[in-house]
Amino acid sequence: MEPLISVHDAKNYLNKGQKILFADCRFSLQDPQEGERLFNEEHVPGAVYFDLEKDLSGKVEDTGGRHPLPSIDIFVKKIEEAGIHKDTTIIAYDDQLSAMASRFLWLMKYLGHQRVYIMDGGFKAWKQNQYPVSNSVEQSELGEFQYDIHNELIATQKEVAEKIEDSNVAILDSRAFERYAGWNEPIDERAGHIPSAQNYFWKNLFEDGFWKSSDVLKNYFSNLAKYKEIIVYCGSGVTATPNVIALWQAGFQNVKLYVGSWSDWITNPDNEIRSVSKS
Repeated sequence: MEPLISVHDAKNYLNKGQKILFADCRFSLQDPQEGERLFNEEHVPGAVYFDLEKDLSGKVEDTGGRHPLPSIDIFVKKIEEAGIHKDTTIIAYDDQLSAMASRFLWLMKYLGHQRVYIMDGGFKAWKQNQYPVSNSVEQSELGEFQYDIHNELIATQKEVAEKIEDSNVAILDSRAFERYAGWNEPIDERAGHIPSAQNYFWKNLFEDGFWKSSDVLKNYFSNLAKYKEIIVYCGSGVTATPNVIALWQAGFQNVKLYVGSWSDWITNPDNEIRSVSKS
């Protein structure tokens, strides 16, 4: 199933009144309250808000990174409170080039839910088309969600360390080149990248706020066709997810997310770190 849906097709779903839920995933790392504040001001009618740090991430520990996996029981409870059933179609959106919506979609795929999409262009495109918005928060009927965890979508720190020198495995760093190179690290305590990692900046997947076409993405990732497995990471497992989804869109199958990402990797003093020389 294609992971992306146009804003026009999303609107048609809304018109049909089928069993559908819009997941509003807007969130600002600089202002963690902003996303919910914007949601309360206006959102797609009937949407439910999913907070990156309260809902789509778990408690930060000594290891596991800045945005570890949420507790499955707690996340499933949130899903059911949103009225989501096993046959509910979900359309996720945000206003950060789909970064947060991608995290949501990936989590739903991890739980085995297939009927989930990202609204291409996000809330900005919805507004530009002058589609209806609402500021009311509706109480949903409790859903009955059945999940089937897909651990094959995850790479652990141990697995990444073991596959650094595996010629059949590509490791992708989704951060900006300056962070990958170790020249500038505004967030984490140590700078650099995982040995053998290749830099594929996640924002390169977009043009004018929309995802690039499947053909363009296939060409963009063409050098990765020789690998049997691809592991993707970023700073904390959020902006890596657009790369995961773009790889799916380009036809790659065996793609894993290193959820803890760089912020987890650097917690282990035994893990090697590489940088790029400026000379």
